[in-house]
Amino acid sequence: MKKVLILGAGQSSPYLISYMLKEAEKQNWFVTVADYNYAAACEKVNNHPKGQAVQFDVNDEKLRNTLIKKSDVVLNLLAPSFQYLIALDCLHHSKPVISASYEDERVGDLNKDAQRKGILILNEMGLDPGIDHMSAMALIQKIRDNGGYVTSFVSYGSGVPAPDVKSNPFDYCITWNARNVVMAGESGAIYMEEGKIKMLPYNQLFQRTWSVDVDGIGTFEAYPNRDSMVYQELFKLSKVKTMVRGTLRYPGWSETWLQIVKLGLPNEHLKVPGLSEMTYRQYTQMFLPLSANGGKLEARIANFLKISPTGVIMDKLKWLGLFDDSVIGGNVKTSVDVMQKLLNERMPLPAGKSDMVMLIHQLEAEYPKENKREKYVSTLIDYGKPNGITAIAKTVGAPAGIAAKLILTGELLLTGTHIPTHPAIYTKVLAELEELNLKFVEKVEVLE
Repeated sequence: MKKVLILGAGQSSPYLISYMLKEAEKQNWFVTVADYNYAAACEKVNNHPKGQAVQFDVNDEKLRNTLIKKSDVVLNLLAPSFQYLIALDCLHHSKPVISASYEDERVGDLNKDAQRKGILILNEMGLDPGIDHMSAMALIQKIRDNGGYVTSFVSYGSGVPAPDVKSNPFDYCITWNARNVVMAGESGAIYMEEGKIKMLPYNQLFQRTWSVDVDGIGTFEAYPNRDSMVYQELFKLSKVKTMVRGTLRYPGWSETWLQIVKLGLPNEHLKVPGLSEMTYRQYTQMFLPLSANGGKLEARIANFLKISPTGVIMDKLKWLGLFDDSVIGGNVKTSVDVMQKLLNERMPLPAGKSDMVMLIHQLEAEYPKENKREKYVSTLIDYGKPNGITAIAKTVGAPAGIAAKLILTGELLLTGTHIPTHPAIYTKVLAELEELNLKFVEKVEVLE
């Protein structure tokens, strides 16, 4: 009996766990779900005869290695900071491992070791990154097969509430790890426009936004996402002049989050003594210099940020709870812990409502033999089930689950460290995603 180990039972895990348990019934496999929150793991296994939940502390080296050694494939949904640790353990025990997180550079360096061990270390196997890579590669390959090459590559990813959800002033709900929302953009961004490489530091990222119209949905705002340039090489786009990967949010998100970044609230490195005993007002005041003392806190914050004290941005900061007199409480040690707590408490997805996932590729291609240019717009939109599995959980979990199944059934024989840009991965995974109603709609326009 083959054994599957899933590390993590958080918000992104329900679909993956459900998928692997269904496959376990068909294939006579057994699934172990391990999480620090034992109750969450139990809830998702739901007494399934082919599954079990395990109380798991990632820092427990003995338990970690025991679980990995017994497994035939490991699915790692833990925080990105643990990707390298888990990859090392899987390498030591010669076990293939799949992660939905961006590939840690140190994990990429394990390529030759993984090849020698005969295992696959597969990263970026979720939604964004993941489905975006696979669908982009399929479209790029189609253009190449038809004698063309890509001159412009613009791609967007988004996980937001469905358009009918108007539950808070931010037009956003937490359907995945709030830490990732708080720290989005922390590395800044690098991309290419019209042959010119552009770099953005963190403190300017949310100023560099633009509008994107999504057919049948509406207008969104985009900002650059991380390192777009690395994908020029990975996708082998040697003739591309524009190379941008962006994130979509409802309009108004970035102008407010810019102020949160300016204040310095997204900081997960510095531990604050006595933080849980502070009020939110005291917490917010920490980020002002001594020279900004005197007068009401709200006015001093507005003056420091150079925003209107009675404007929309200040209203949103107040709504978020940054000026509340209540004690923070809980197990908070860093500013990011406080921000996560606020987002989780203030921005839940309302009962009976759905979230929405969007992936959009906008590619321009030239065909020299035919002397023509074309623009491709390829769009995936998926909605979660009200009071059920979210779209974000489905689109993060499905690719990882399919890849695990392919490994266990001997249909994916790659070794080494990979992201899903290899045809042996993306052709098979995209085919099953379509069976799960995760399909891109493509439009082609002839350019002058």
